[in-house]
Amino acid sequence: MERLQKVLAQAGIASRRKCEELILSGKVEVNGKVVTTLGVKVNPAKDEIRVNGKPIQFEKKVYVMLHKPKGVITSVHDPQGRRVVTDYLKGITERVYPVGRLDYDTEGLLLLTNDGEFANLLMHPSHHVPRTYLAYVKGVPHGSLLDKLREGIMLEDGKTAPAEVEYYDVSPDQKESVISITVYEGRNRQVRRMFEKIGYPVTRLKRIQFGPLVLGGLPRGKYRLLSDEEVKELRDFAHKTNNVHN
Repeated sequence: MERLQKVLAQAGIASRRKCEELILSGKVEVNGKVVTTLGVKVNPAKDEIRVNGKPIQFEKKVYVMLHKPKGVITSVHDPQGRRVVTDYLKGITERVYPVGRLDYDTEGLLLLTNDGEFANLLMHPSHHVPRTYLAYVKGVPHGSLLDKLREGIMLEDGKTAPAEVEYYDVSPDQKESVISITVYEGRNRQVRRMFEKIGYPVTRLKRIQFGPLVLGGLPRGKYRLLSDEEVKELRDFAHKTNNVHN
């Protein structure tokens, strides 16, 4: 017997948090009865479970790395008709959804999967999975300003955790610089807000690494499936960082 929201996540319906929302909103039935409380346990081999009236099916687990282009919504659909990340996954028949998000104006490494447990493991705040970005800014911020980012900087929603920050590249005329920054939180527009705070707004932002997984030479708008070894490495990494921080 397993918790209903866990079974829904394993079936690729959505992340566990979204599955909890589906249950609370009365959209899930077990053996013909609507369930609206969390913690109900079911037997996925015997119980008939429906979401929005449709029986759930267990799909093959897939794990995808996409090089998300700028100007694309990190969602599986958009009411305004804008391009979404799943538009780039031709050939993927499983119902995958993003692991976390990248802003509309941010490009780079994005994971998608139909494995809710895997997504929850990577995105849970207690696991502190690092994300590395290249931030392009006008001018060259002084090293003392980067020290503020390293130490943690106060934003409107609280002080950020210490970040790893290094100069990545500086144009010969010093009119633009590229800063590598690794953060251990997933706040909304966090990297952009951090650089705005020190007076160097980001003109372009690209995520190049998520935990041990590196974007590498994957072309913009293209995807590839993760290997079994990469999936295991991500799982192990998340568990390891959780143990280190607890």
